[in-house]
Parts: sequence; C-alpha cells; structure tokens
Amino acid sequence: MISGIILAAGSSQRMGSPKSLLKIGEKTFLQHIVEVLRSARITDIVIVLGAEAEEIRKSLTWFDGKIVFNEDWSKGQLTSIIKGIDALDLNSTEPEEVNGAMICPVDHPLLTQSVLIDLLQGYWTSKKKIIVPTFNGQRGHPVIFNKELFDELRNAPFDVGARSVVRKHPEQVHEVALEEEGVLINIDTPENYEKYILTL
Repeated sequence: MISGIILAAGSSQRMGSPKSLLKIGEKTFLQHIVEVLRSARITDIVIVLGAEAEEIRKSLTWFDGKIVFNEDWSKGQLTSIIKGIDALDLNSTEPEEVNGAMICPVDHPLLTQSVLIDLLQGYWTSKKKIIVPTFNGQRGHPVIFNKELFDELRNAPFDVGARSVVRKHPEQVHEVALEEEGVLINIDTPENYEKYILTL
C-alpha cells in the first residue's frame, strides 16, 4: 500500500493567506488533493499542518484521516515530510502494510487521477524506490518514496531536504513522463493563483 502525505505546514507568506484554504473550483486545495488521492485508491492519508494550523484544522471537519502538527515547520519542508512519515502505521499488517508514501505539497494542487495512477503503476512495475513525474523533461510533484528510504529522509539535511535522498540514489529513480503540466505548477503567489486556477 502507498500512503499519501499532504504537506500543508508552510507559512504561505508570498500568497498572503493559507494556500490550503484557497479554492480550486468549489473545493479547497486540501479537499481537492484528498479527493484525487482517494480517487486513485490512496486511502491512508496524513495531513501535516504547521503555520495557521488552527484555522486550517477548523476547515477539515470532512476529513477522517490523520492530522498531525509540525512544530518545526519553519525549518523547512523536510520537517513536514518526517512528521508525516512518523505518523504512518509502518508496523501494521491490517489490512495492508505500508510500502511507501506519495508526498504531495499542498501548493501543487493540479493533480489528476490519471497522473496518480501513472505514478503508482510506475512504482509497482519499475521496482524502483523513488518515483518522480516529469513534464517536458522537468521533474515535478508528487514524488513516491519507498519505506526503505524513510530513515534517510529522517536524517537528510534540512537545507537540502528530500532532494538529497533523490541525488544519493540516482539508480533508484524512475521518471514517469506525463502530458500534464500540472505536476510542475507551484501556486505560491496571487499571480500564479490567478493564472493557473482562476482561469480553469
């Protein structure tokens, strides 16, 4: 089983308001990402909160998965990845054992079911430990990490983050070439939000 970890702990400083609560259609970014994950049969989902946690948590009455708070969110995205990994039930065999995690930054909301299915298929067929989507040769998000790399993620330098683990294991990286630019698009400013989301 691949679990989903949604990183929603950042300060949204350039956006000016919590990105988690921005709307894509009639739904918040968080709700949209959760629904796309579930549509691809990723049902074990952890949401990691940090800045503006209480405001965001109040909006999650519909969510029945795990919500964890990252008190170290200001130290960088890797701290949220670690918090999410630590929240996974890695010792459980009921109903399925966690094999890896799909890391989904909340500011990359332009996910589709087909993208996630292609990434999952790439994971199970390639037998590689790191699955990365690409568009026109550029790497994007979300990324799948096999659980055998979780300890390396926990010990990676905060200033480099998960990229250090990817760089350390080039032979374990499987790129999935996609036709959807959304894997590259980071909604971190009002201009990006207007350009990529409000025009949908």
